[in-house]
Amino acid sequence: MVSSMGRRARLSSTVLAAAILTAALSATALPALAADLPGSGKTIRFVQDDSLGGNYVEDQILVTAFKKLGYDVNVTVMNGTLFFQAASQGDVDMSSAVTLPQREPGYRKVEKELAVVGTGGIRGGGINGYLIDKKTADANAITHFDQLKDPKIAALFGTDGKAELTGCDPGWSCADVIEHQVKAFGLSDTVHIVRGKYEALMGETVARVQRGEPALYYTWSPSWVNDALVPGKDVVWLPTPFDSLPEGMPPIKTALVPGVVGCAGGQDPCRMALGEWNYNTVVNRSFLAANPAVKTLIEAASWPRETWVAWEGSINKDGSSNRNIKKLADDWIAANQAEFDGWVAQAMAGQ
Repeated sequence: MVSSMGRRARLSSTVLAAAILTAALSATALPALAADLPGSGKTIRFVQDDSLGGNYVEDQILVTAFKKLGYDVNVTVMNGTLFFQAASQGDVDMSSAVTLPQREPGYRKVEKELAVVGTGGIRGGGINGYLIDKKTADANAITHFDQLKDPKIAALFGTDGKAELTGCDPGWSCADVIEHQVKAFGLSDTVHIVRGKYEALMGETVARVQRGEPALYYTWSPSWVNDALVPGKDVVWLPTPFDSLPEGMPPIKTALVPGVVGCAGGQDPCRMALGEWNYNTVVNRSFLAANPAVKTLIEAASWPRETWVAWEGSINKDGSSNRNIKKLADDWIAANQAEFDGWVAQAMAGQ
């Protein structure tokens, strides 16, 4: 009769042998599994735009997904003009922060070599326009931007009888839009455009509204500004009277945008300063043809505008360090794991 100690010894040996065999099988199976990934042995030369915001969180989520597909990812930073040049020459592969239609003229010059993939990272697109504090809007029945022609209305937003409109940095395309539209809408005599460093000016504007004082400004969404001053709660969008853009800007189908939260008077659609725009993914056509999984992933991935606004707000409050950007991306993935895994699964199936 074998002792219990002997039985335990033989059992332990059997378990150990099974564990070694399992480890050996796993070691041989893993390379095979890795080889089955669509990105195995491939590298994506990914470009981040040099204008940091919620687009950096989007980029981090996409990079994580690409790595799940087996790709190595090399990330570089450059502006849109340099990206178009580098990507058209085959020096880089893709970027997911190309703002269209703003950059459409540059894209059209290289569209034989590059392609726009998907419909953009912002569900419903981004919006641009003019806002005032809700308190003043409600008290004075202000529901349209061109009501500022009235000197009495304009005087509510300034100290010299003219409304002070907080605008964009000189040299930004939105600065050109504001200057053109103030003239086109007949507001030159009653509206003074305040130009300067946008972030500093908007910091003052946020403080003004929080003190209960009137404020008039231009912004876009998604933006940290709309996290600090929430349309429909703190401020309202003022619809413009008609579509009008400076000469040379890309044409738009219409500036009427449906479903804008916080449009003055509950108007829907709301005529914004510009039509909808988006962060679009532009990819080198040769790379795209060789990597259908990348195309499928990009077509699947997008986020609600409110999610982008929250990202922008966090970056403004907590800083733009790589650590914070990665945390925002990791937190989103953890809170939306099923959706993220679904994107990856679609890409695997679409390879």
